[in-house]
Amino acid sequence: MNLRSAFFVAFISLLVAHRSASQTPFQTQNAFPNLTFTRPVDLQSPRDGTDRIFVVEQAGIIRVFENNANTTISRVFLDISARVDDSFNEEGLLGLAFHPDYKNNGYFYLNYTAAPPARTVIARYRVSPTDPNQADANSELVLLTYNQPFENHNGGQVAFGPDGHLYIASGDGGSGGDPQGNGQSLRKLLGKILRIDVNNPSAGRNYGIPSDNPFVGNPTVAREEIYAYGLRNPWRISFDPVTGRLWAGDVGQNTREEIDIIENGKNYGWKIMEGSLCFSPSTGCTMTGLVKPIWEYGRSLGVSVTGGYVYRGTKVPELAGAYIYGDFGSGRIWALRYDGVNPPANPDELLDTNLPIASFGVDQNNELYICAFDFANPTNGKIYRFKPTTSSIGGEDEIPTANRLTQNYPNPFFKNNAASTAGYAATQISYSLTQDNTVELNLYNMQGQLVRQLVGQNQTAGTHTVFWDGRDTAGQILPSGTYFYRLRAGNLVVETKRLHLVK
Repeated sequence: MNLRSAFFVAFISLLVAHRSASQTPFQTQNAFPNLTFTRPVDLQSPRDGTDRIFVVEQAGIIRVFENNANTTISRVFLDISARVDDSFNEEGLLGLAFHPDYKNNGYFYLNYTAAPPARTVIARYRVSPTDPNQADANSELVLLTYNQPFENHNGGQVAFGPDGHLYIASGDGGSGGDPQGNGQSLRKLLGKILRIDVNNPSAGRNYGIPSDNPFVGNPTVAREEIYAYGLRNPWRISFDPVTGRLWAGDVGQNTREEIDIIENGKNYGWKIMEGSLCFSPSTGCTMTGLVKPIWEYGRSLGVSVTGGYVYRGTKVPELAGAYIYGDFGSGRIWALRYDGVNPPANPDELLDTNLPIASFGVDQNNELYICAFDFANPTNGKIYRFKPTTSSIGGEDEIPTANRLTQNYPNPFFKNNAASTAGYAATQISYSLTQDNTVELNLYNMQGQLVRQLVGQNQTAGTHTVFWDGRDTAGQILPSGTYFYRLRAGNLVVETKRLHLVK
């Protein structure tokens, strides 16, 4: 999100007001027509089996509600607006991430701007022990802060990776053209993707440094929190739960918007490059060792990329495996397909909307949502989704006609000890239920021994998705071989299927 000025906002308001939706097979719909939000900038699921949605409002409020199109009430889960500085368009409460073990420990993590001094705060909070829809506002534990020299380019996303570490998207600190050279400076946390270990504090900090961070052991040369650098304003990052790849949408300066795959220790070029073009100097720049985006686009298509998610839901199967992203200014939404080896083909333009697309998010079943502002009435922001297509399991908000267990994907499932382009972080299993029921989804080896329970709780009717990362109950990666997964609903075994794990 690159809201450069009030003039920019007014200009974009006029632009989107005179645009009509493109004629494609895909449509958006108001996902929660009875709810509105004030500048919604993030949407997250706690993945605790409750099927709730949490929406972050930029001023410092998090709202929670049931994931049901008919829901009429959203509760204030947390209000830290008194701590948040949202004086300028790109400041505020910008990111939310639930701990992978949130169901048991109740921890969640925030990225927000505060003042004085102007700074970014990365903090941990916890849920109330007596009310799952209320956070403890007094539970803040500040993990990390870093000063912001200007009011823009704050990045803002926080996300847990498949390695269990917390990743933080940090902009270059603002103004224009990165006047302080923060993107390339290894002594600054600005213009970076940071990675910290929230489970193992060390060296007097409230976090630890993962041992394979690229600059571990050189604290006088580089900040050890840095995972990747050379970014301008990475507005939204996300992990693909199947491949483990970290995707980022990095907002450009004057000519290019870019999509990057973020990898350990890589330099993504800013401000030497803007996209794949020289920026400073404007010609003849040295690109040796710099990583070019896997995709970029110019000002004819948009002005501020909003990074999205690889679609792993089931209601729009035509988009399976595609990275869905948009543009805040133009309202366009695209699907980009990338196999990790070959350059991606031109993305498909799915929709040309009139929505100021601030963010994307996914629910516990990996269905995709769009957070959109309303410039005319900031309190009238809405959450949209893709309208389910006719070939979807169960159709549009319909209860499935039969309990069903699908074949996992990918299968065989190639698992590495660390997520990389050479392997997958997880394999996806989906199933549908005709009614609310007690569900067990268990994984067995060839000897019939239970090695992992993937689901064990009450669930609502509909389609559900889980991911298995190749590990047993103790957290150890299992040997290569054939395994069976079995779905039980109530007292009935629905189905058993076979999967293949290759290490």
